Formats: sequence, structure tokens, C-alpha cells
Amino acid sequence: MATQNTPNRMILVSVPRTASNLLLKVLNIPKQPNLLTSPKGGYFFYDAFMTAGKDGRLNKAISEWTTEEKSEVREAFQHAMTDLEEYSARARAENKIMFAKEHAFWFLNPGFFSNMTHGAISDEDLKTFQVTVPESYGSTKTFSQNNSTVLPDEYLRTWQLAFIIRHPALAWPSLYRAMQKMCQAGFLEDDDAKGMSLTNMSMQWTRRLFDWCLEQPDAPVTPLVIDANDVIHNPGAVIKFCERAGLDTASMQFEWDGGEKKSDKWTPDRASENNPAELARQQKAASIMLSTLEGSTGINKDKAPESLDIDAEVAKWKVEFGEEIAALLEKATRDAMPDYEYLKANRVTA
Repeated sequence: MATQNTPNRMILVSVPRTASNLLLKVLNIPKQPNLLTSPKGGYFFYDAFMTAGKDGRLNKAISEWTTEEKSEVREAFQHAMTDLEEYSARARAENKIMFAKEHAFWFLNPGFFSNMTHGAISDEDLKTFQVTVPESYGSTKTFSQNNSTVLPDEYLRTWQLAFIIRHPALAWPSLYRAMQKMCQAGFLEDDDAKGMSLTNMSMQWTRRLFDWCLEQPDAPVTPLVIDANDVIHNPGAVIKFCERAGLDTASMQFEWDGGEKKSDKWTPDRASENNPAELARQQKAASIMLSTLEGSTGINKDKAPESLDIDAEVAKWKVEFGEEIAALLEKATRDAMPDYEYLKANRVTA
């Protein structure tokens, strides 16, 4: 959606466990010659989302938040926006594509989490977290129905949005396993793992952003969508995605040296800037989420069976997780299937 008068820049919108880091590995994002990104490959809104979720805030109605809590979260989103703009300015100066990967709900307005669990939220509460963008993006700042983010329509239109999806019956149990490891490592309590899993196990925000793209007057083509199954089984689709994203296909890789630790390169954000213990904690958490990729030397096709039977998967979950969690995963999977199938029908194919 970016125009000729704005930087050529892309946000890859993901949800956890959709093989988004594998896609970045195959595209070889750090070594793309005409691209600029952060050392984390994006994640500009990580700190903002973690701030919003601190002390169980996302489980409370916004009306129950203190003024200080609201200010702290809005400031964190504003910092993320500022950092994103600083990188964009660098990319423009270097005549490069600006690239960022963000989970859909990381730059979601926190008011919509409250709306999910506590009913309708006022426009005034939503405005609390909407960021201020530079005047160069125009004097009007609108938020159309499918824009649930903290970023106004006028700003989002200056980015090309792309999406990665994965079958919920693969993504959601993988996420819960990762949350279990987080609990075992002392990062989360068991109840937090359940709460975070439910918050994360949704493709509705991805779909809403996809539909938002289709509504824009300067977006005559369907935005890019790639399925994790194609990343693993269909290299032609990844090559086409790479081409359509304006990236260099010659830099792509389907095999690599093992042992590279992306989590070790996790750079300080504002929460860990002057706090070595917090940085070490974030690096450890990243190593849990990236363990499969960091231990690989290429694409592991066992991680994506060609076909799935949800009933058969539920039977496996009951054995692995017990009846309660299996029921949680089944409901989240079946609830997400319409959004997944809708997005899958619009994916890049080869």
C-alpha cells in the first residue's frame, strides 16, 4: 500500500508458532542486500505488548486501569512507533526496503482485549492508546472498523502488509508447549500460561487487518499471504512470495549451518536497556521460543504433515495435555478455522 512518496516498507503480520522465524530464515532477511530491519527482525511492539500485559492488566476492564497504567502503556506504544520511524528514516536514507515482523496482537489497541472479556469499550478508552504520528502523514487520523491497531489508517497505508498463517491444529498446541516450557523456566505461572494461550490463539486480528487492506483505495491487489505449510513443503510459493515482496531471491536459503543462536543476539529494548538481568531473562525466553529453529540445519518437514484431522489431533492432546487443556485447544482450533480457511484461500501459491 505504500505509495511512491513514502518509504518502501513492509510489516509481516504473524501470530505465535506460525513458522514466521523459519520464513525469515529462508528469506535470509539479515543478508538481504536491499533491506533494513532491526537485529530482532522487527518486534518493535514487543515491549509495548509486554507492558500492556504486565500485572494482569489485559485480564481487567480498561475502566479498572489506573491513570498511571494507561499512561505507561500508551507511552510504550509511542516509543515503539518512534523506533519504527527512526528505522524507516534510515532505510529511506540508504534507499532500502524497511522490514518488520510483528505479531498481530502486539500492536492491537489494548482496549480490544478488554472488549473481548468485559463487553463494549468506549471510543474514549480506545483513544487512550492510539499513538501520535508525525504531521507528514497528514492532518487527519482515522480508525476504520477493521483497524483495531494503535496506528491510524493514514499511517498504516504507507506500509505494505503481508501475512503468515498456519493451521490452528498445529499452531495452538505448539504454542501451549512453549508456554509450558516458559512455566518450567520460571517465566510464567500455570494460570498465566492458560491466559496467554487464550489471548494468542486467535486469527481474528490477522483477518481484520487483511480485510482492512482490501478496503483501502490505493490497494488494488490482494495483500501477500503465505501458509507455513507452503514454507515447509512448497519452495516455489516462498520464491514467489519473495519476488512479490520485492526481495532478492538469490539470497534465499533452504539449508544453513546449525548452532546459530538468534536468541543470543537479542538486543536490549527500553525495558532491558540498563538492566542486564532483564536482558538475560528475555534472551532465555527467546531461546525457548526459537529452540527448534536454532537446532536445525534446514526445513524439518515433520513439523507440517500434509493433512490434518482435528478429531485425531484432539485425541492426541488428551493424552499429552489432559482433558481440560485438550478442550481449550479444541475450542480455540475450531473457533479459528473459519479465519484460517479464509486467509488460506488468498495465499500465494506456485
